[in-house]
Amino acid sequence: MSMICVPIMVEEANTALLDASLAQAKGADLVEYRVDLLFEQREEEPLEERMSRVLDLVKESPLPCIVTCRPHWEGGEYHGDDDERISLYEALGTSDHPPAYIDVELATYTRSANIRQKVNLAVDHPKQQRSVTTKLILSTHDFHGRPSDLTRKILTMNDEPACSVVKIAYRARSIRDNLELFEILRDRQKPTIALGMGEFGEMSRILAPKFGGLLTFASLRSESTTAPGQPTIDDLLNLYRFRSISPTTKVYGIIGYPVTQSMSPLVHNAGFEKIGWDGVYVPMPVEGSYESFKATFSLIADDNALDFMGSSVTIPHKQHALHGFEDVGNWNPFEINAANTLKNYNYDTSNPELSLWQCANTDADAISRVIDEAIAELRDCKIAIYGSGGVAKAAAYVAAQRSADVSLFNRSHKRAEELASLLNAMDLSGSVHAGGDPNRSFDLYINCTPVGMTDGPDPDALSIPIPDMPPLPPETVFFDTVYNPIETPMLKAAKEHGYRTIDGVQMFVKQAEAQFQLWTGKNPPEGLFDQLVRAKLSEDPNPDQ
Repeated sequence: MSMICVPIMVEEANTALLDASLAQAKGADLVEYRVDLLFEQREEEPLEERMSRVLDLVKESPLPCIVTCRPHWEGGEYHGDDDERISLYEALGTSDHPPAYIDVELATYTRSANIRQKVNLAVDHPKQQRSVTTKLILSTHDFHGRPSDLTRKILTMNDEPACSVVKIAYRARSIRDNLELFEILRDRQKPTIALGMGEFGEMSRILAPKFGGLLTFASLRSESTTAPGQPTIDDLLNLYRFRSISPTTKVYGIIGYPVTQSMSPLVHNAGFEKIGWDGVYVPMPVEGSYESFKATFSLIADDNALDFMGSSVTIPHKQHALHGFEDVGNWNPFEINAANTLKNYNYDTSNPELSLWQCANTDADAISRVIDEAIAELRDCKIAIYGSGGVAKAAAYVAAQRSADVSLFNRSHKRAEELASLLNAMDLSGSVHAGGDPNRSFDLYINCTPVGMTDGPDPDALSIPIPDMPPLPPETVFFDTVYNPIETPMLKAAKEHGYRTIDGVQMFVKQAEAQFQLWTGKNPPEGLFDQLVRAKLSEDPNPDQ
């Protein structure tokens, strides 16, 4: 069973011990004390006093611990004498209250026979004549990318008798790097830690239990990470359900860029837990072009050990996801020219290349259901849609297919004309126009732009200029596909004028529920997704202030 280790950068022992107690309360299995700063020399302070600070810290630790004093040349904060650092390790391992592990960089350990001899005295070793409980982690870190000599380093660590644990950590350049890290875990000769740093490596941290990683690191707070891409322990345990991940767990995710703010992991992982589904939903950031999407998807789909069963797809890959898939669902993604869901519907663990994939557009399904709850009959309904991207396309397609009269408004009139021409060529029962009289009265207004979105290009702006519009009937409906914040400036203005409103959470929840049903064959727990999203978006972003 993979453990959770909370790393603590120690500047002052009492604070570190309080953090270790909090880590214990939150469910950590052990802590890593980074004593780089604690062990630094203060004026003319003797070595014995500096060692004493660290020894006392380990003695008082409420959890088993890893101790490391990381030098600056391997991403740490220690700038002092290397021999003194090695002497610290020797003192730790031979003390009355030793740590569970000492983490020593491979580059340090192999530097000289004298260093190896001192380290070996401090750790459990096949040739040790006396009882020593501390185990040696040999580690290598690269904050720039995959080291060119990675295989050689792994072999060296595995061949070292004193090494109990092999640790590999490097910055992942794409989520494809995670697959090599998983392979390292599967092929391990000794207990192994293999982690990708940065946003592209987060998947390796979450899925460590699936591939037998000894442990993963999780920060106590989002602002106290000791390596880029570390999730918090709260997210690891509660959002990703780390303790429930096993070798049989199916993997789902969200493909797009960026994906860090997505609510999809929150709802789908909670849904899996509620129905007892052996699955986990993880971020899968993929930048850029169709070529990047194709290369990434092909590798993760063909890796039979990953058990990749489905994904959400968001910007910029909704059109890329159409290539090479069959369609599924009520709304044809090829007509809409965008897919937001992929499903593996014939997975063969013995030969993943035989697996078949389907794509769907649950945005269209969600828009249809949301509108149905607000307007009984769409035939001849007049609808204004702002935007010309994938969501606007889905909204216009749904409305025109059901005999509505659609007007498209966009900053680029040419793009609006192109979308109108595309939809009208489908011979739908309704009609689509580019632009029109903005003072004309519509039955339904839909914002499909990012205007008004938290952290968007213009979060305080009105996506639809309601105060400047002539008075409208009170039954007029304003629908915003933006879901963060729940009440956008446009929706707030609509309410102030007495109009009916539909917030973006309703659409997000319905499209997620449709995805969940496609993947699991089961209905999501009623009301759960909506409750979770609204609670999350209503949280105080600055709870300590």
